[in-house]
Amino acid sequence: MDLLSEKLVPEHAHEVKEEAREFAAEHIEPVAGEYYASGEYPWDVLEAATEAGLVAQDIGEEWGGSGYDLQQMLAMAEELYKADAGIALTIQLASFGAEIVEDHGADWQKEEFLKPVAAGDQLTGLAVSEPETGSDLAGMTTAAEKDGDEWVINGEKYWIGNGVEADWVTLYAKTGDDPNDRYGNYSMFIVPTDADGYHAEHIPEKMGFRASKQAHIVLDDCRIPEENLVGVEGAGFYMLAEFFNHGRVVVGGHGLGLAAAAIEEAWEFVHDREAFGKTVDEFQAVQHKLADMQLSLQSARTLTWHAAERVANQENSGYWAALAKTNATEAAMDCAEKGMQLHGGRSVLTENRISRVYRDVRIPVIYEGANDIQRNLIYKQAPM
Repeated sequence: MDLLSEKLVPEHAHEVKEEAREFAAEHIEPVAGEYYASGEYPWDVLEAATEAGLVAQDIGEEWGGSGYDLQQMLAMAEELYKADAGIALTIQLASFGAEIVEDHGADWQKEEFLKPVAAGDQLTGLAVSEPETGSDLAGMTTAAEKDGDEWVINGEKYWIGNGVEADWVTLYAKTGDDPNDRYGNYSMFIVPTDADGYHAEHIPEKMGFRASKQAHIVLDDCRIPEENLVGVEGAGFYMLAEFFNHGRVVVGGHGLGLAAAAIEEAWEFVHDREAFGKTVDEFQAVQHKLADMQLSLQSARTLTWHAAERVANQENSGYWAALAKTNATEAAMDCAEKGMQLHGGRSVLTENRISRVYRDVRIPVIYEGANDIQRNLIYKQAPM
């Protein structure tokens, strides 16, 4: 089954899509179950992905990357996530947050921080969410205060990919307290993870995405140089809003890959299993479930690829990104639920891929802005 065909994909993204598909078949699918069971960080797969040119390639050529655009990143995402969501997220997070530095940072910051990530010598992460808030970007409490030629950061961050493994993180912190300008009170910083006052530990075991690692970060009088401010003080909220428009389209690709994995598993299972003297796929009720799964995937995929074009052209980006992210991640949930039903009792066995997919689909509906928040954006930004 070619559920993720090239038909919707722009021609310039075909090559990276094929490379990602081949890499996933060779390096991810054979070890996905093992890493899901162990919950270990897949260093060997990440190294192979780096050698294959699939890591940090959204960084521009000037700084050592390949300068992949949004559509190329989406093409890569749907292939990798079909193979395994946890390993795919580890590959994606290797350069997470670097785009903010590239878009808004000084040239010396790009030289010092982006080039090692593009070369595969360093990892980065994006530190935004906190223990008490995730989607309310204007409600974060981690604060940075100026002290001479340094910034002193205090607070906590939660659910931070690579918070332990990264060499540095792009961190979102409060730098102002103007009640009349909630959105202008935040800034972005480059924070080396070996800085004094930076403490991180892995969050305990998760039900899904187990081959990726998230961290709880505590910043206790964490001092960084004044020049580690990214761009202009007070512009952090707006930097993130722009960044998330691209990120949410790529998360749409996460959902598409997972939906395709659920259909693939269910299709194979019902065509190989017999009941009441015939194969399970011969029952009309089963055929209708498989048809509904196809409807969910293909409609979401059409919307997501259309949204990618709109966002790439900066046409009402927030609206289209929210549509893509919400529709595709919920299509994945729908397909996984139906896939579990079609597997019957065997669906609950952790050795079966469908049970992994079922757990994994619960997570993309939350990250990059929970889907209820996306519905707020869709309503407010609708072109009416």
